[in-house]
Amino acid sequence: MTEHVPVTTGTEADADARRRRREGNTLLAAMLTNGPNELIDFVLPLWAGAAIGLSATEVGVLLAVEMVLSMLFRPVAGVLADTVERRYVAAAGAALYGVSAAGYALAQSAPVAYAAAAVGGVGGALLWVSVRAIVSERLAEDSAVFPRLLSSQETGAWVAFIAGLTLIGLIGYTGVFLACAAACAAAAVLLLVSPRRPGHPRTVVEGTEGTEGETAEGTAAAGLGAVERRLRPMLLAVVLTMTAESAVSLLLLLHLQRGFGLEIGEIAYVFLPGAIAMSVAAEHLHRYVVRFGRSRVLMAASLSSAAFAVGLAWAPNPFVIAGLWILSGLAWAAVIPIGQAVIAEASGEQAGRGMGVYESARLLGALTGALAAGALYDGVNWTAACLVAAVPLLAGAVVVPRAVRRLGVADVPPPAPERPGRPEKPQASVAADGASGAESRAEAGTKTAATQRRPGREEKGKQKTPRQIRRELGLHAALFAGAQLVLLVVGLSWLRDLLTGDFGELLLSGGRVQDSPVTGLLYGAGRLWTFILIGDALWQGGRLLVLTIRRPSPESPSRSSSD
Repeated sequence: MTEHVPVTTGTEADADARRRRREGNTLLAAMLTNGPNELIDFVLPLWAGAAIGLSATEVGVLLAVEMVLSMLFRPVAGVLADTVERRYVAAAGAALYGVSAAGYALAQSAPVAYAAAAVGGVGGALLWVSVRAIVSERLAEDSAVFPRLLSSQETGAWVAFIAGLTLIGLIGYTGVFLACAAACAAAAVLLLVSPRRPGHPRTVVEGTEGTEGETAEGTAAAGLGAVERRLRPMLLAVVLTMTAESAVSLLLLLHLQRGFGLEIGEIAYVFLPGAIAMSVAAEHLHRYVVRFGRSRVLMAASLSSAAFAVGLAWAPNPFVIAGLWILSGLAWAAVIPIGQAVIAEASGEQAGRGMGVYESARLLGALTGALAAGALYDGVNWTAACLVAAVPLLAGAVVVPRAVRRLGVADVPPPAPERPGRPEKPQASVAADGASGAESRAEAGTKTAATQRRPGREEKGKQKTPRQIRRELGLHAALFAGAQLVLLVVGLSWLRDLLTGDFGELLLSGGRVQDSPVTGLLYGAGRLWTFILIGDALWQGGRLLVLTIRRPSPESPSRSSSD
């Protein structure tokens, strides 16, 4: 009978490996698609006016087409994510995103641009609802899946911003849109080759029985209505907070453009520090959620957002605003994963439907906030507009935690498990092979002691040591210094221009205009590499700080000795 035990253990291990690979592919696809999505949304108004001559009203219609269709299709995408294999729905969304980007690249008239916007709206609905539903599949065993998703999305966003705005002068809007289309196509392939969800039937609609394909549209719609009623308290809170956040973001964009006279590339670099903070901080902030609970963290995040809006009213220059935007980014790094996690937990097996109505509520709030921001900016002075927008953010400190409690989900999620470099042999398998419980514990204790005396190759693979991190960062810095030295010799060093010219202007602009595409590419690559190295240094420095804080003192007894 013991011959069957290794087979069962192996099957479970294979299923776990498939789930992890499915999650990993989904996170990478989210990174590849969110970067182009954020970049296109940012440059679309400028492109529409400069390339095809749309008026301000027509640009507004173009943006509204994508947002409204995406909002309307979100619940439909949720039903599809619960009734069809989710990776196929997500891959279709990524492919439509790519078609939309290619449409912008080829558009020479307003109708083609509107069609591309419509395709992008539908693609975004299919992609993001399904991606979040896929990620929620491992929420019960790993509470940090949604912080990892946000980290992947924001990493893709700031990398795409730096790369796109650096190269746009060389390859133009058409080249940037085509590069975005290629990234979305790669994401679609990644999703298609992901494993199927292990041990889960295709039909998961409540109240239905039978073989796959027997789900009726009426039942699906009824299931959607039941989910919406269950999540209504949270949806109302989301609309309120998203209205305020969207209004603040658009107010800031208008103020940077009209109040300080910044160009679109300069505005992007004001928002960049907040995006980097979100990508780096999301997983670290989850530890505070586990320690203090969701309600307290949501309350603190709402107060942080309100403080940002108030501080914005008296910010003297774009550099101060960039620093304040980090405060807002940290708040969002805590709020967004909590919101997605509680929606997934409250929705259960109907996570797709839950994510669909939740995303529609967020888009409704964003649309309402955009309309309110325009009226505020034109109707009252800047200080009053910021203070008015801060009021609902301050109210969110009470409304949002209360809405989470009404959903009936746990306030304190379980801690995220450590992600080892390789799976250990399960205790049950050791016992099935004939070892007694005492022998198993003795063997584990011996192995732990040996590991403490001499870390093996497997133990090193679990987590990099501070020395390894410093060595890796030093290698990156050395390669950067060598490349910059070559660029300095040939007169193409943006870093030299930054240090010898107008620091503020060169930091926000693209630097010197080059005579040929080749020299422009080399000059832009040196500039892009500078930002990448800074981001790498911040990330690795954060890791070193965490490892230093968590390092046990020599006098404290080891955990294994008490075990």
